[in-house]
Amino acid sequence: MGHVETPESDISGPVGLAGTPRPRTAGSNNRTVAHTRVWRAPTTVERDHAERPRARTSPVPRVPFLVLTDLLGLGVPAWLVLRAGDQPGPLTAAASAALVWTGVRAVRGRYGHRLPGEAPEAAHLPFGDWLALIGALALLLAVTGGGLDPATAVVALVPGLVVALLAGAAVRRRPGAGPRGGRRVLVVGEAAGLDRAVRLLNSREDHPYTAVAVVPVGPAAPASGTPVPGRLAPEPADDDVSTVLGGAFAHDADLVLVAPGSQLDDDRLRRLSWGLHDGGLAVCVLSDLSGVAAGRVRPASAAGLTLLHVTPPLRRGPQTVLKTVVDRAGAALGLLALAPLFFGVALAVRLSSPGPVFHRQTRHGRHNRPFTMWKFRTMVADAEARREQLSTANESEGPMFKMRRDPRVTRIGHALRRTSVDELPQLLNVLRGDMSLVGPRPPLPEEVSRYDERELRRLAVRPGLTGLWQVSGRSDLSWQETVSLDLWYVDNWSVATDMGLLARTVRAVTDGRGAY
Repeated sequence: MGHVETPESDISGPVGLAGTPRPRTAGSNNRTVAHTRVWRAPTTVERDHAERPRARTSPVPRVPFLVLTDLLGLGVPAWLVLRAGDQPGPLTAAASAALVWTGVRAVRGRYGHRLPGEAPEAAHLPFGDWLALIGALALLLAVTGGGLDPATAVVALVPGLVVALLAGAAVRRRPGAGPRGGRRVLVVGEAAGLDRAVRLLNSREDHPYTAVAVVPVGPAAPASGTPVPGRLAPEPADDDVSTVLGGAFAHDADLVLVAPGSQLDDDRLRRLSWGLHDGGLAVCVLSDLSGVAAGRVRPASAAGLTLLHVTPPLRRGPQTVLKTVVDRAGAALGLLALAPLFFGVALAVRLSSPGPVFHRQTRHGRHNRPFTMWKFRTMVADAEARREQLSTANESEGPMFKMRRDPRVTRIGHALRRTSVDELPQLLNVLRGDMSLVGPRPPLPEEVSRYDERELRRLAVRPGLTGLWQVSGRSDLSWQETVSLDLWYVDNWSVATDMGLLARTVRAVTDGRGAY
């Protein structure tokens, strides 16, 4: 039977939905009776916010804001541009374009509800909408025989795209949309699932969920250190719903995250969700599909079952071709633009310590193929020979060698590593096709020899000059954290993801955290 501990109350023992004690009944732990009993919606429970801050501020009316911004953001500038260009009927043309723009956005679902944490990159950026707008207006002009100049008309539509981008960014940054201003979560499940969910949710800040309390199922005690306002019995009981509702209201949680298990089967979960929804709480079910991006999962129903279709990772197709083109073009432009910097760094390395300017090292790339990777030399010339002497000082628990204060690093090498300038010669490897601009870091042969099957999957794509490892802490990450990030990228990469990681790399390099 469930038990709720209500803060600042003298009441102890089993607590019902309204907070009043109620006795244990013989049928409370009877699984058969619990499953055959007619469902009754729980009574309403009022939250007491007198001494507890609000979980979130009042949300901005998202849909009216976006619709109004799209109408005015495209219509007003379009009217000004068309009037300045002496185009016929500027007001009618601008108003028509604004209406078509909002229509296109509405049809493509841009004003629909978006869950916290849902990736906005591909689905909510307005570039595709803008191209659809141009096509729709071109068709409309062809049918009506309008006399607008095509070049002027396209220019008139550009401000609408910019305004839509800024409005979308403003909505995502509003109070309550940030990493720690989103959902207060009560986690329900068996101890092992609770600990994993709480640890992952509260250890990272790239999502809007915060685990504020847990309700374990069964006698095992969670080790997460999160408050435990109640506990569910191993078998279904009368007060499952009241226990979870009481715990959620006591900690001002607005979402219940359920981790299914052997003691929380389909029927019990279904009845629990009924009660939580009737009590005014949202319910989210934790999936075992860890490491799969939400964009690759498509829900479907068949024979009363909820199915999750998982799209295979990108290994071929237009995006892979586009990635190759971006890699080669970006590397070529980077080498040309950075030529003066290369000359200055090469001179500094050569004059600061004896030895070659570049350090060439055999690394393993896609499909475990070895290649020669180039870097500016940041260590003494005999660094490889001295590595064995430092093996006892290795600070990594995995096959990688990491040492925060490596005595082999030269004075100029410290500066090059902190700014990641030592990695820039790898643009040559990108140009040759051995590496990509974005991907996992290429490992050494001795590291690969110690890989297990899971770690070998890092080599399913080309290694990168930068990647999730680079923007998430670099050498400050543990080996398992590094592998997890690389595996997520291997299975979920896209061109849009690469563009985002390249932008985040600038910030990571400026910060210098984890670079040594």
